[in-house]
Amino acid sequence: MSVSTAVADQSVCAPLPVLGRDVTVPLVTGGEVTYAALDYAASAPALQRVWDDVAAYAPYYGSVHRGAGYLSQLSTDLFENARRTVAGFLDCRETDQVVFTRSTTDSLNLLAAALPAGCRVFVFETEHHASLLPWRDAEVTCLDAPRTPRQAVETLERALADRDPHGPALVCVTGASNVTGELWPVRELAAAAHAHGARIVLDAAQLAPHHPVSVRDLDVDWVAFSGHKLYAPFGSGVLAGRADWLREAEPYLAGGGASRKVTRRADGGVDVEWHDSAARHEAGSPNVIGAYAIASACKALTEAGFEALVARERYLIDTVRAGLAEVPEVKVLSLFGDDAPRVGVISFVVEGWNSSHFAAALSAEYGIGVRDGLFCAHPLVRTLLGSDPQTQGECGAPEAAPGEKSLNAIRVSFGAGTPDEHVERFLTAVKELVRDGARWNYRTEDGRCVPDTSAAAA
Repeated sequence: MSVSTAVADQSVCAPLPVLGRDVTVPLVTGGEVTYAALDYAASAPALQRVWDDVAAYAPYYGSVHRGAGYLSQLSTDLFENARRTVAGFLDCRETDQVVFTRSTTDSLNLLAAALPAGCRVFVFETEHHASLLPWRDAEVTCLDAPRTPRQAVETLERALADRDPHGPALVCVTGASNVTGELWPVRELAAAAHAHGARIVLDAAQLAPHHPVSVRDLDVDWVAFSGHKLYAPFGSGVLAGRADWLREAEPYLAGGGASRKVTRRADGGVDVEWHDSAARHEAGSPNVIGAYAIASACKALTEAGFEALVARERYLIDTVRAGLAEVPEVKVLSLFGDDAPRVGVISFVVEGWNSSHFAAALSAEYGIGVRDGLFCAHPLVRTLLGSDPQTQGECGAPEAAPGEKSLNAIRVSFGAGTPDEHVERFLTAVKELVRDGARWNYRTEDGRCVPDTSAAAA
């Protein structure tokens, strides 16, 4: 789609109302400015619709699956309806389970705990740590970063062909990179996995807020995502997919809600009969407000129409990429190249700048919130920066001081609630900082670059 077409589509899809859109923040140079939240890939602002729905329910909050009173019954119905809403949002199969968790990380750790004995896991080095690290009790094959979608499929096919075909295997893959925003060939990777007798789990943390995700169409076995990236706060997440491995595994947490029947044995021990539904892995009092918030966000995005949301976001992506391309000192990071489809996540480095210093200046002098660091995807960022992928680093800013070289990057990310003005201000700020430098002095404090309030830059 051309930029002109995207602009036309954008006119019929205004930014969705989000919390914080009118918040002002102080500038180190004096005065205040409306905050430009361009860190959606870390946590997206809550949709106003989600906040209003939660506020309307809050007086009726009650225990779930625990009480006979009206508020408990209402809360139980709301919780289970939220499960059905999420299943519809993901286009799940009739036999799939939807388990509410705390986050994508929690969801994938739950699945890791449910792997059958002897399961081998295949994962690309390009994954976020949430999908790269949970598989500690399995035999893991970490695959090199591909440079094209086709190479990703071919790499996976070769790795799966070399394994013992009789044992269980799982492929874990992201839907959209949290570093480059590039879309991965999920459907083709799922086909390759299934052709070799393996299953596949989709990390949709960065995909679900930007594009429709259909479990049936993509033919994935499980999908995981987080509420806080889907415009829904309150520490909630989802693992949805095939029930058999989840049903056969020991409960993720042992406790009330996961147990159907508990009896005392004559020898003093305890016998437990566990649920085989999603409740098996939801022990304890569930996060009903978190689940309700996710369901509300799913409804809001569906009603807004993903086609219009995608078209408008494509316009913003084209605008940001075109603006950054006008600055020779800026290098945008990419695996698959300029023409690869992507979501609103763009990482870059600036020649002559420490990335932490640049991000700090964007915040302190322009009121723009971005992220700097390795984005909890250390091997990928190291590969994209041309350094040793095994070099140690931190998820936040490195120890390098302003002006020193740093092996990290800057990430700008946006979505359904981003107004044009925030993108325009970001591009203006980038060009001014590269051309004129920072207007303030900065120093490193506790590993972060912060304004030095003792004196302004000369």
